[in-house]
Amino acid sequence: MPVTFVISTLKPGVDPADYERWVRERDYAYTRSNPNFISYVVHRIDAPVEGVPNAGWRYVERIEVKDAEQHRKDLASPEGKALLDELYGQFLDRTKNVYIRTNVVD
Repeated sequence: MPVTFVISTLKPGVDPADYERWVRERDYAYTRSNPNFISYVVHRIDAPVEGVPNAGWRYVERIEVKDAEQHRKDLASPEGKALLDELYGQFLDRTKNVYIRTNVVD
């Protein structure tokens, strides 16, 4: 299965506790209610990233879905758009996101 990793940075002034509460209460609730998700977890980066210590990255999301096209459709739905509007309107600096799409080496 393909897995996407998203490395993200908080907007200036955002309290990490507020973002993490939103992840637990809103983001996880959305993904757990969506049957296309196999796995979705947000990881906090607790130390500077070796090789790019000033990157400002604070979180890594691991996203595994059954169908990538369905995932795009889900995010384009009214519920998906509302979630993304909250995420990028309140918490994350989308311009600093790094997206890594992967496949397992068998």
